[in-house]
Amino acid sequence: MATKAISGLYAGISESDQVNDFIWQLIHPMKPVAEYLRTFILKADKSIGEGIYWNAPTFYYTGKMQPFNQKEHKRYIVGFNFYKQDTLRLVFLFGADADDPNHLLSGEFKDKRKLITFRSIEEVKRCEPEFKKVIKSLIRKMK
Repeated sequence: MATKAISGLYAGISESDQVNDFIWQLIHPMKPVAEYLRTFILKADKSIGEGIYWNAPTFYYTGKMQPFNQKEHKRYIVGFNFYKQDTLRLVFLFGADADDPNHLLSGEFKDKRKLITFRSIEEVKRCEPEFKKVIKSLIRKMK
């Protein structure tokens, strides 16, 4: 009987080669913003890993955690969404749990999701300090 493969997201193992390939092949007007955000997110904390989930780069906590149901995605920090051509949407599955006093994240979803959208690298740079705080607060809650 074959066992189901455990994903890097569940196991907390970064899969950077997958993301490198994805970005290299990406044809999208927001590619420079995605590249900038990827670097920024990975530098926000040494415990952040990455992989391709939901057909886009996804960033997650790689530190030690108690076992959990793989479908709960408890390590998940943020994922990219390339739905629009003029905007890069970032989806935080547990964004409602983040410390976000300046309301950087938006959306009122029953499943705790929150979003942020960027149209340029300059937009990202303007909110970097707050964005880093949001990421760090989610990581603190995973430990």
